[in-house]
Amino acid sequence: MIKKYRSWQTFIRTAFFLWILLCLSFSASASIAAQMSVNEAAARLVQFCADPKTNLDEQAIAVLVDYVLAEKPQKDKEKALPEVQKCTGAYYEFDAKITFPRFMEYSYTSQIPGVVTRPSSLRYSIWQPSRGGGHPLPASWKTVPPGGAPVILRGKQHDSNTPDLTTGVYYEYDLQRTLILMNYKGKQVLVSISKQTGPSNIGKRGFIVGQDSNWTYYYSDQLGSAKAGLGWVKSYIYDYFSIGVYTELSQGSVRMSAFQWIRAGWSGMNFVQPKNISDGIKKRFARDTLAILESPRLPEARQVALTVQSFSAMPREELNKKYTNLQRAKQNAAFKAGLINQEEANEVLPIQNISKEQIIEELMLEYLKSFLGKPALI
Repeated sequence: MIKKYRSWQTFIRTAFFLWILLCLSFSASASIAAQMSVNEAAARLVQFCADPKTNLDEQAIAVLVDYVLAEKPQKDKEKALPEVQKCTGAYYEFDAKITFPRFMEYSYTSQIPGVVTRPSSLRYSIWQPSRGGGHPLPASWKTVPPGGAPVILRGKQHDSNTPDLTTGVYYEYDLQRTLILMNYKGKQVLVSISKQTGPSNIGKRGFIVGQDSNWTYYYSDQLGSAKAGLGWVKSYIYDYFSIGVYTELSQGSVRMSAFQWIRAGWSGMNFVQPKNISDGIKKRFARDTLAILESPRLPEARQVALTVQSFSAMPREELNKKYTNLQRAKQNAAFKAGLINQEEANEVLPIQNISKEQIIEELMLEYLKSFLGKPALI
């Protein structure tokens, strides 16, 4: 009896000791989270994206997700962020009425190009697996179970954006990309990280034809800005990094947030203000996301994917013909709007060096516009 009693006492003491250690561990983690700022958490994740040898800091993700999900006054849903590496920063968040799996289906698979969900932000976006462990975008994503390991995808992306709301300049640039899908406190969370790998090309002159919300843009091949007095400017995006946090909400919606930093301008100077960034997210990304993903006219993802596949299967000669017709239609629209002169409207734009992926994305934009009831050019 004495031996049994002592064994039971030993068991109780050991269990109690382990419980204390566990509590201390949770307490330490909570303390670390409390001490780590949003900027520090973002910096760690951008470093993880830029350097594949860096370990994933899940605590940094927790800091950002907790910040995104926290109740906050309206003024804090759109705010300036402290400058990082001479880059201006801003934050913006909003909720979209769409289930998380459906959001992923349209926004982050190999089946549907990025222009379908970001038509006023991207002219095109081409994902390529990075060397040393990179992967192509999946055709579909599996839900991460509670306690499951995060799913991490790395790649490189070549993007061209749309003409800027203020200057009309558009750029091409390369990004290091990392996508992290995880289960956080029972909710699915996607963390999308981008880090520009070097300065963009020299900005070129573009035009928004009509209302920006109709997604019709004309892209000239001329350097400089369309804004009066800035035609001479040779501008660049010197650096850009961002973290998008997309979190499943219990009411069948997704909270979408962006932590974004940019350094852009000319002569080495940064002319970006926080409001430029938050306006771009709010007036373009948020506006389009809600208009597209919440639209009852949006075709099912499978139908959109089949259209992409049909374009991909076309002979290059046929694609070139469709693309040439689209470029002529853009020239005519820009000329009628008084944005370009007759000479530029008659110019034959070369297409031999344009990739098949870019052509498909620009054609898909017209397909999307026609389905959503917006004026399509072809």
